[in-house]
Amino acid sequence: MKKIVIIGGGAAGMAAAIAAARVDDKAEIHLLEHKELVGKKILSTGNGRCNFTNEKMGIDFYYSEDPEVVRQVLSQFGTEETLKFFRESGIFSKSKNGYYYPRSEQAAVVRELFALRLERMGIHVRAGIHVNGIKREGTGFRIDVLETGERKKTAQIKADKVILCAGGKASPVLGSDGSGYDLAKRLGHTIVPVVPALVQLRVKDSPLKAAAGVRTDAAVSIYENRKLKGTDTGELQITDYGISGIPVFQVSRHAAKALYYKRPVRAEIDFLPEIQMDAVTGVMRFWKKRCRKQKVSELFLGAFNKKLIPCLLKCAGIPMHLKACELNDDTLVSLASICKNFSLDIEATNGFANAQVCAGGVRLKEINPVTMESLCCKNLYLAGELLDADGVCGGYNLQWAWATGCLAGSHAATD
Repeated sequence: MKKIVIIGGGAAGMAAAIAAARVDDKAEIHLLEHKELVGKKILSTGNGRCNFTNEKMGIDFYYSEDPEVVRQVLSQFGTEETLKFFRESGIFSKSKNGYYYPRSEQAAVVRELFALRLERMGIHVRAGIHVNGIKREGTGFRIDVLETGERKKTAQIKADKVILCAGGKASPVLGSDGSGYDLAKRLGHTIVPVVPALVQLRVKDSPLKAAAGVRTDAAVSIYENRKLKGTDTGELQITDYGISGIPVFQVSRHAAKALYYKRPVRAEIDFLPEIQMDAVTGVMRFWKKRCRKQKVSELFLGAFNKKLIPCLLKCAGIPMHLKACELNDDTLVSLASICKNFSLDIEATNGFANAQVCAGGVRLKEINPVTMESLCCKNLYLAGELLDADGVCGGYNLQWAWATGCLAGSHAATD
């Protein structure tokens, strides 16, 4: 009887276990999870609603040093395959503008139904088990584990096949402690530097600090050494340490990568992304002409949050009490430019504890994209966030987990 051991009971690990059991119902399948509950990280996805995939799918929504491997994986297991996988687990789905959620909009239900499916399929789920090491033993493996409950004890587990789904470093409280990278390295793999992604950015001496708590529509662009690396538009959140919100998350991996290599990073905020620069200048000239005796700060009440206005005026060097008629044209153009191109020096990202995913991981060119088997170590398969592929917000990182997990599980049970 074939014995398959899956290390990591997150989204990819559960998908791998189910896929393996579906292919070979006689295989002995063990799922090891070092937290007390499998699928714990799923509970936090989609703000507790679990946005598990997206109607729009493809390489354009992912980053990797080996994007062709990502493309090949998604071509085999995309949105339709994921929706079918969910239906087989008893989960009805609903689409919101192409973003797929369980019909109940409860991430806890997704976790519970997958756990019930694991039990129904006879998969041996062992929680509270930490893997200390993996060694080759003939064509198989010997896995050294530590039970992390009240009675801490070590043990060894033998396996014919191993599927490594131990996650990255993001949200360690939910189980991602980065230990999988070390296990992969010991078995011959190399690691693309790992940094936080989908995370908040910290600003050096933030000129927006007085506007902390403000939420406003804006476009956020990240520059590395004056080169544009990424841009996104949405609801920006201003914090006491810097900037947050979906558009910040979407471009944060570019900042994190540049900072890792100690390169200067700048964020440019467009607080009026729906209006072109010439139009902004034109509107300001109109205000100056029609509202000559009104304070400049009052002119902006219809455009910006009241807490944000002093920050914009201060950066333009304009006193709050200055009247519109006192603005010269050069100052007016400068103010328009600040509204459209507000510059912030990024000094850091928040840490892995605040990140939703990681950028970097096991190099994809060391993986067979058809089977997810390691090209460095036969009978070892890898899946999930451990690999060098990170997606933008919108269900793409969970899609990567389902796709790689299912491919790894089905081929480990077949080969």
